[in-house]
Amino acid sequence: LYDIAKTLGNLELADPGNFLATATSPDVAGKMGTPGPTLEGYLFPDTYLFVKEMSPEEIISIMVRRFRKKFTPEMEGIAEKDGFTPHQIVTIASIIEKETGLEEEKPLISAVIRKRLSLGMPLQMDPTVIYGLKKFDGNLTRKDLRKPHPYNTYQNTGLPPGPISNPGHSSLQAAVKPTDTDYLYFVSRNDGSHQFSRNLREHNQAVAIYQKGRNPNMARSEGPVGKSNSGEEASTPPPRP
Repeated sequence: LYDIAKTLGNLELADPGNFLATATSPDVAGKMGTPGPTLEGYLFPDTYLFVKEMSPEEIISIMVRRFRKKFTPEMEGIAEKDGFTPHQIVTIASIIEKETGLEEEKPLISAVIRKRLSLGMPLQMDPTVIYGLKKFDGNLTRKDLRKPHPYNTYQNTGLPPGPISNPGHSSLQAAVKPTDTDYLYFVSRNDGSHQFSRNLREHNQAVAIYQKGRNPNMARSEGPVGKSNSGEEASTPPPRP
């Protein structure tokens, strides 16, 4: 929501503060018919034609309508057959959106999320932790990973309370249709892509290769799960094949 507010402010289409106040209003969320106390997750990222005379609520209404066109009843039906509510799928999609910009990786990350949920493992995904921090300077530390808050998926099992971003169509599709895989971990290759692993041994090897030389006081900067750069292993290691 902050990114959208900033963009609208830069384009002089809305005052960022007013837009944020509207987008985080439970009353407005209720009026738009979206679950949760804010509009996070339901403002579809796309190209729009807005005019300066529009109010924040009018802009939000247009973006929510676009979301509903993209997140189809068929997608909702598939999600519900798999045991997920639409809001949970949007939450998963929002994590995928923050974890990778590569289209081909999104179904893989979706599979990792679902696999961890099915095993009762914490998701251990950095973007969720960052979202819950009141202040973030760009460096995620080991201390940050230990801070208790509802969005800390290192400290809590299951999904966070709600979306952490506003996912695009490919992330929504990936959340509904994950790849059929046994992957449980992934770590940044530091080039925008990720190395996926099936067990903790493989993941530790990948971390050693791709995160070698990183500041030991820093946690991961981009989405490996199960072990941070600081050497902290998964709190619930998966069964080894």
